[in-house]
Amino acid sequence: MRVSLNHVRLRGKMILVYLLCVFIPIVLTNLVFYLVTTHNVKQQKLHDMSMAMEQVRNDFLAQIDVAIGVSSVLYTDNLLNDAIEKSYRDATEYVDSYYANVSPTLFRYSPIYKAIQDIAIYTDNPTIVGGGGLLPITEEVKKERWYQTFFHSDTASPIVVRNMIATYKGDEITYSVIRKLDYFKYQNQRRKILKIDISYDTVSSVFLNTTLQGNLYLVDSAGEVDYATDPAVDWMSHNVSMSSIGIPTDALRLEQRFDNVNYLRGWSIVGAFPEHQVLRDVYRSRNFVLYLALPNLVIPTLIILWFTRSLNVRIVRILKHMKKVRNHHFETIDRESYRDEIGQLTNEFNRMTLQIKNLIDDVYLADIQKKDLEIKRNRAQLHALQSQINPHFLFNALETIRMRSLMKQETETAKIIRNMAKIFRKSLSWERDWVTVREELELIHCFLEIQKYRFGDKLIYRIEVEEAAYDLYLPKMTILPFVENASIHGIEPLKDGGRIELDIRASGSQLTAVVRDNGIGIEEEKLAAIRRSLENEDTMGDHIGIRNVYYRLKLHDRERLQFQLTSVRHLGTAVRIAIPRYEEPPAD
Repeated sequence: MRVSLNHVRLRGKMILVYLLCVFIPIVLTNLVFYLVTTHNVKQQKLHDMSMAMEQVRNDFLAQIDVAIGVSSVLYTDNLLNDAIEKSYRDATEYVDSYYANVSPTLFRYSPIYKAIQDIAIYTDNPTIVGGGGLLPITEEVKKERWYQTFFHSDTASPIVVRNMIATYKGDEITYSVIRKLDYFKYQNQRRKILKIDISYDTVSSVFLNTTLQGNLYLVDSAGEVDYATDPAVDWMSHNVSMSSIGIPTDALRLEQRFDNVNYLRGWSIVGAFPEHQVLRDVYRSRNFVLYLALPNLVIPTLIILWFTRSLNVRIVRILKHMKKVRNHHFETIDRESYRDEIGQLTNEFNRMTLQIKNLIDDVYLADIQKKDLEIKRNRAQLHALQSQINPHFLFNALETIRMRSLMKQETETAKIIRNMAKIFRKSLSWERDWVTVREELELIHCFLEIQKYRFGDKLIYRIEVEEAAYDLYLPKMTILPFVENASIHGIEPLKDGGRIELDIRASGSQLTAVVRDNGIGIEEEKLAAIRRSLENEDTMGDHIGIRNVYYRLKLHDRERLQFQLTSVRHLGTAVRIAIPRYEEPPAD
């Protein structure tokens, strides 16, 4: 099916042009711009956060690498390892060896690296006096967390453990690098464990010196939190599993792992960042797009409305006046003259309307005269046709038949022929359009007598006329067609006798005539069709007599005419006509 815009009204076309050429392109452009901008900003924020977390990872790894580097130096120090492996005869010999071989090496790095809080070596050599960073492995040491973690570790590489140590300030958290000193295989007669403590403040500064808007978690290989910036997580007093921390579903989760570092394998830094904080710049971009889109929509919309109103209002005004012209109201458009096409169309319409009005005024009287001449010519033709029938011959023939009937004493037949001749004479001689009620009743009596002759006792009729109504005037043959319909269509189909009643009254300023019968009546649908055809001035088939009477009465008294037609099936029909009271025939 071919789509055509020719059936779409002008306002609809304007709205369609606005939607297709302004609204939808602007909305789509701004939507694409917003999506692209949002995606770019979001990706940039994620990249920045990932880089910041990578920097935290590298800073933390750097602190651990310091301890690892120191441990590697101590791990390969031959003199240190010999001093720890040696069995001493007495404390004096141990002290001399300690200050000669242990102390210079063991405490060389603490002043250099501020991240290193303490360095200690634990050994099971019973000849060593505990103190000064060289300590025995006691039962209390074996119960500590760092020792248990190291003891159950099956790796030969260093391990990192979060540890709690007792200081003069109280218990403090440290991060310890634990390593077994077994580099020299021939010296492995004693158990030697190196523990280098990294201060909590050093690790804390790594995580706090960042501009990330969220929480960071340091997770060890066992999945436990060893550090967190989240104040809601109590990771210092007891072990907290990372899986038990409820990270909001709308938070962005980033992770930096240490899988490429042997001594931190399985460790990771997890970041949880609220999306509304991370995407704050994205929301600002969205607002910027909205603020940019609103003027792009509002300003063109107002301009288009301004233009379209100039077109639509004036075109609709012209259309309304054209419809008035169709209904014979020749009104011009009283508006200021404009120079655009619609203004020119308005001017041409006003000029055309004035010309039509003047033409009608000039031609109307001539046309009326012409129509009057045509009517007179048609009437003359009708009279000529009637004259061809030679009514005098017909009247003489009927009179001859009547006289012959009287001579043969057929008085009833003569009476019927006489009534028939009267009706025939009146119908052919139409000199006057208006007759008195008395003259109308003569025709009605003649017709009813003829019908009485046909039906005998089957037809009974009653005529009541108010005395004041006899000399009043009414259009010729106004009542007779309804009496004829009552007889032919109402009484004739009955098997039993029927009755026709005629009442004529002169009440006030009206002449009222009512014709009733007790015939078969009119079906409801047919009655509705008759009424509808009278209103619409349609043809009515068999009821042409009703239509002719009704239209003749309307021509004379359209406003004051009262016409009622009622009927009940198998009970009868009633016709009521009320016209103005005329004591003299009105002038034509």
